[in-house]
Amino acid sequence: MHDADSANPAAANTSSTTTTDATSSTATPTGTAPTEWVLTLSCPDGPGIVAAVTGALAARGANITESQQFGDPASGLFFLRVQVVSAATREALVAALTPTFENFSMSWNLDVVGRRMRTLLLVSKAPHCLVDLLYRERSQGMPIDVVGVVGNHADLADIAAFYGKPFHHVPVTTATKPQAEARLRELVTELDVELVVLARYMQILSDELCRDLAGQVINIHHSFLPSFKGARPYAQAYDRGVKLIGATSHYVTGDLDEGPIIEQDVARVDHSRAVTDLVSIGEDVERATLARAVRWHAEHRVLLDGHRTVVFR
Repeated sequence: MHDADSANPAAANTSSTTTTDATSSTATPTGTAPTEWVLTLSCPDGPGIVAAVTGALAARGANITESQQFGDPASGLFFLRVQVVSAATREALVAALTPTFENFSMSWNLDVVGRRMRTLLLVSKAPHCLVDLLYRERSQGMPIDVVGVVGNHADLADIAAFYGKPFHHVPVTTATKPQAEARLRELVTELDVELVVLARYMQILSDELCRDLAGQVINIHHSFLPSFKGARPYAQAYDRGVKLIGATSHYVTGDLDEGPIIEQDVARVDHSRAVTDLVSIGEDVERATLARAVRWHAEHRVLLDGHRTVVFR
């Protein structure tokens, strides 16, 4: 299985001489009623960054409602997430902030708080992560808009239909993998997809696709790796008497299951648990871990710091 991580996520939030705006699909309010915005940015660390950003926002009448920051001494980068309320349009806020973006060589993103991110779910046969995400979207305020479900098997088509989601059966074999990925690219473009989630999708994405969707693909897998690879990892873990079952959610890169980690969790088990118990517990941990990672990404709480992430919870 390939993890859906960002192909070279470091490039998204490392210092650069160009200002980056990652909000191509962002809705722009046109009225004068106050709107709550979320601004995230990263840049080389140094004095005056917060003062410059907050000063530019204040000049447009923006009131800060939430602010988190982090300076990483290892990478030398500074990270900031700010939520503000302002009657100014997005264009006005960007115009006010642009000198600061350029002066500090910032990578940045500005979006409306709570805007539902257009999301494509990729699945195989295991239903637990798919059901959980669709339920959270419908009933628990998960800020995603699932615009389609893609399966390399048709097993979960009925679940997609139950939630009113289009299901796209895209079989994958060694011979048809290029055509399957071409179809996936078409869907990402046609549906204006902003986030791809590998909800227990048991196929490896090509390096090229990982690069093209860098920072836009999230994966989930059990945390037995690299100890228990291949088929029946829970049976292998049972045979070794493991005492912890965990899950890891991360961005996908060309390095299999090694992308920047967003969230992890564990559950304790003991000798009394059967293999079926371990599987059930593992699925619970997987779905909760993936849900947190997807929510934090959709809320713009995750910033890339090289091969690591900064998560403003």
